[in-house]
Amino acid sequence: MTVASYNVHGWVGTDGRHDPERVGRVLREMQPDVVALQEVRAEPGDRAPLDRIAEALGAQVVRGVTLQLGLGSQGNALLSRLPVEDVRRVDLSVPGREPRALIDATLGAAGEPLRVVATHLGINAAERHVQAQRLLAHLGEPAPGVLVLLGDMNEWRRGVGALRPLHRRLGRTRGPRTFPASVPLFSLDRIWVAPRSRMRRLWVHRSPLARRASDHLPILAELALGAA
Repeated sequence: MTVASYNVHGWVGTDGRHDPERVGRVLREMQPDVVALQEVRAEPGDRAPLDRIAEALGAQVVRGVTLQLGLGSQGNALLSRLPVEDVRRVDLSVPGREPRALIDATLGAAGEPLRVVATHLGINAAERHVQAQRLLAHLGEPAPGVLVLLGDMNEWRRGVGALRPLHRRLGRTRGPRTFPASVPLFSLDRIWVAPRSRMRRLWVHRSPLARRASDHLPILAELALGAA
């Protein structure tokens, strides 16, 4: 199966155009089984774009609103083609900074537990340090099954800062460049899989459409489930 993470930048592309359907077309190019989205914006009374995208993928929607914008909102979302068995939403906000959170979902997989944790960390280094510690405390001790942690970690430096404790707990993962989408220089978007042996492949979706649809490129991983 394939998991992905994609910061959709409020549905605004590198050309400045607000176009949720274009993001949906990028996701249909990728065909992920599970995808974590960041900066998902809903205008007042309008949740239709995310629902339309999920319907086209044949996926269930899990919302994780973090910020109210007038009558609208912004936050995280998880789209899953696998059955969603349980969901927890955990606040990672640091006082004085933009609200942040995670979605922790247990999904019905091939004969073993599959836990997917999706998040979007803050832009300040000290803030990310606090959020990474809270995230690790929430994860708890290793448990049977497969754990996937993914999202926009906003860490501009390789192997340091908020990434270091996550690498220690979950194993070091590669960081392909995903930002900015037009000329990727930074590895802001990450996927960890534990046990590490269950990650078969990790790559960035670099289609011409993906380079226009958001300021981030999507990152994907192929997992092996059902056998050690």
